[in-house]
Amino acid sequence: MSEPTEGQRRSRSRAPEEAAITAAVARRVRALRQARGWSLDELAGRSAVSRGMVVQIEGARTNPSLGTLCRLAEAFGVSVAALIEPPDAPAVRVTKPDEAPVLWHGPAGGTGRLLCGVGEVELWEWRFEHGERHASGDHTPGTRELVHVHTGALVVTVEGADHRVPAGGTVDFAADGSHGYRNDDPGPALVTMVVVMPPGEWDRRRKMDPGTSTTNGRST
Repeated sequence: MSEPTEGQRRSRSRAPEEAAITAAVARRVRALRQARGWSLDELAGRSAVSRGMVVQIEGARTNPSLGTLCRLAEAFGVSVAALIEPPDAPAVRVTKPDEAPVLWHGPAGGTGRLLCGVGEVELWEWRFEHGERHASGDHTPGTRELVHVHTGALVVTVEGADHRVPAGGTVDFAADGSHGYRNDDPGPALVTMVVVMPPGEWDRRRKMDPGTSTTNGRST
């Protein structure tokens, strides 16, 4: 029998964590949907996530991508952290390094780790190895991202324009359009990211219907 590849070993090592995240997301998505009285079709329409995928997620039969988690969270008007963590947070909470969930895995070993989320603010730690990139879709109108590079350098692409951020540098931008991140340098890039979202649920159907009158596509 051949030895497992490095990718297979990484996949096996993170399987228990991914199973726990899948189960937590299934419970929270179902609870949030039912609390609002939404049908599966209603949530699918609001989030632009297919009904079949919503069924798979609520049945804990799939590990949703980071993009799918973002769309579901934005439809509910909550942070991604709210889909993973228990609804009743203590007054003081200390998250140990190995407790922060990894929600993105790069092909060369990079990670996107959600450190914590409070209200409409999320704190992330990202590590991009050489050549790795992550493309992100549009977020709720009014969302901003603040990215600080600790080591290495990161190229942040906003609406097709590249912005190189060196070690020690910070970039702040509107994240309600297409954007992405990549590491062109030989060494890894270690990044802290803060995501600040506006309050309120976001119904993506309103954005796609130019004849509908809305306030930034959100319902409040």
